[in-house]
Amino acid sequence: MDEAITAVPLLTPAAGTPALIDTEAEFESAIAELAAGSGPFAVDAERASGFRYSARAYLIQIKRNGGGLHLIDPIPFGPGHVLMKTLNDLLNTDEVILHASTQDLPCLRELGINPARLFDTELGGRIAGLPRVGLGPLLESLMGVILAKEHSAADWSTRPLPQEWLTYAALDVELLIELRNIVEKILIDAKKDSWAAEEFSSILLAPPSPPRVDPWRRTSGMHKIKRRDQLAVIRELWITRDELARASDIAGGKILNDSAIIELALNPPTTKKEFEKTLRPIGLRARWLENLQTWLDAIARAVAMPESQWPAIRANTDTLPPIKLWRDKFPEKFAPLSHARALIEIIAEENSIPVENLITPELVRRICWSPPPGSTESSSPDLVRTALLELGARTWQVDLVAQALAAALLEKEPLVVPEALASDVPESTADEL
Repeated sequence: MDEAITAVPLLTPAAGTPALIDTEAEFESAIAELAAGSGPFAVDAERASGFRYSARAYLIQIKRNGGGLHLIDPIPFGPGHVLMKTLNDLLNTDEVILHASTQDLPCLRELGINPARLFDTELGGRIAGLPRVGLGPLLESLMGVILAKEHSAADWSTRPLPQEWLTYAALDVELLIELRNIVEKILIDAKKDSWAAEEFSSILLAPPSPPRVDPWRRTSGMHKIKRRDQLAVIRELWITRDELARASDIAGGKILNDSAIIELALNPPTTKKEFEKTLRPIGLRARWLENLQTWLDAIARAVAMPESQWPAIRANTDTLPPIKLWRDKFPEKFAPLSHARALIEIIAEENSIPVENLITPELVRRICWSPPPGSTESSSPDLVRTALLELGARTWQVDLVAQALAAALLEKEPLVVPEALASDVPESTADEL
């Protein structure tokens, strides 16, 4: 886009905001109209994150050249509905365009929509090396259009959906086809289109994430917890909250947030008065009191639990130690990692791509923690290449980093790096080296 051009707000779809589709007759008509169009399908979905326990789709937006723009309410139809299958069959006749596809694919697949071909404009922008890859910034920088995002955090389970929300949702797909074409051209010009194609394919082929081990351990504020009996309280409260949230389809944080769970574990109350006193400093919510006896019972069960049933301080998983411990406790691991980081940053800069998209940082850590046999005696790019592929790296990524990683594995002394690089971000952050 010419920098001299002033971006203008996109306020409404060119053909106006379509009516919400919530009957079978309307759904059938939309499918017929889409089938009469040509080319890829621009698709988006809206969820009610932060409001509902489930991650289901509460609105699906679809646009196709010559096929119109359609807003489908999936709730009256649900998973397995024959029209969802018909829609899926139609979508699989061409490419599906999504922005940040890994966010929307799970809720679409829940309904039976499984794209066979994908173009992700957000990921494409990352691989292309564009500085800002949100939908709004991409439309502004590449097409001169400003997209309002004031309803991005709305409760999309609301019914009826306000008209201004429907307009906002429709605009998310209004220019997605044109944006896809621009991003593709940038990728082709940079000779990165094959990289993007491999990434898109890997997203579609990736298996569902396995259930988390001890998901309660991800409660925010766990760094305050030092004792196993406190962990027992957190576990009991988290599991109880999860059961209530699932049954009512309300986000767990609405019922009892993580800060409250941590405070209750640090100072377990036995009465309503103690409960209120414990939570008042962090802002007692009336909603927390709706299940007061349930919380007190959960705490009582944990407190009465024998020590043999208390959780271990650390989960028995294959999670690697935090990087901040490597330099002092595992210097033989930290040395190659420090060199690998530096080399990969150079490669990422040379190829104008974010480090985390060049190669998943967790894979680099695992290679440095458990090098392929023989790779620490002599430079062995082929051994590193095989190991990376087995861990799930894509071919294009391995082609770029295998040799550098093989060289790093030979290093015995760490690079002198700033303290910020020698430490680690929280363990739950998987996309930082």
